[in-house]
Amino acid sequence: MTHIDNLTDDDIRRILTDTKVIALVGASPRPERASNQVGRYLAARGYTVIPVNPRETGTEMFGQTCVGSLSDIRQPVDMVDIFRRTEEVEPVVDEALHALLGLKYIWMQLEIVNEKAAALARAQGAGVVMDRCPAIEIPRLGM
Repeated sequence: MTHIDNLTDDDIRRILTDTKVIALVGASPRPERASNQVGRYLAARGYTVIPVNPRETGTEMFGQTCVGSLSDIRQPVDMVDIFRRTEEVEPVVDEALHALLGLKYIWMQLEIVNEKAAALARAQGAGVVMDRCPAIEIPRLGM
């Protein structure tokens, strides 16, 4: 299986093991939405998942209070997991790189590939995963 990000299984395993706190951009309170399912899965796996959605600010999801933007997060974040359309990814990555302390990884969900945003993140030292889902990768890798 070839992925656009050219990461090996060992790379993905390392990223998922190294990550403890995830900001989930595009979090939805609706259980039928992929962002809700993935957020709940990751929280159940022991990750701290901070939901990000301006329409849901102050509500609780995944055991955390939803914030309106990445700039509202006041703790170190290891990974930003992005559930936004491809054309909306670059401003999210730009905000993440400027607002978040300790950011290590940008993760773009299935069918999301934005090379310009990826290059921006890599230039700032962040690892990038594109067109993948951690809720698929974790069981696939036997983690």
